Amino acid sequence: MNHSVWVKADKARLGVTRSLSALVKRSVRATLAELGIMYPCEVNVLYTDEQGIQALNREHRGQDMPTDVLSFPQWELDPEQPIKEEMLDPGTGRMALGDIALSLPAARAQAETYSHSYERELGFLTVHATLHLLGYDHEKSKKEEAHMNDLTEAVLATVGLARGVEA
Repeated sequence: MNHSVWVKADKARLGVTRSLSALVKRSVRATLAELGIMYPCEVNVLYTDEQGIQALNREHRGQDMPTDVLSFPQWELDPEQPIKEEMLDPGTGRMALGDIALSLPAARAQAETYSHSYERELGFLTVHATLHLLGYDHEKSKKEEAHMNDLTEAVLATVGLARGVEA
């Protein structure tokens, strides 16, 4: 399936390498594949720092503090309902799922806190955010949180970032 992932950032300033960008793209694509998304999709990913994510968090969620990742869904999707063909952009034939903002300093710090690699943390945050774009919400219930965690681990395994077996 041709899922497009667009990455935006001052990569040199944030220390983003081609391999990290490729990992984020693979993580988005693997999430869509794991869920059997049959339509081509677009996801925009913004790499940012603590000040950038804090500004987005303040502006969009009313929370004036840094966070690790934010998701901005284009649609209010329900994971139990299929994506409808009318959601596809007639010009591109793709469905714009939305935007993800990743705080790279937060990912680095959390990788240390959780004693795993920076790559696993970026993969985890990317998969988690992509699930939010698709309508999953761990704040709805403990059952939904457990389901999101299971899906996240399944996807991470497909990109070589299973817990304890990191690339």
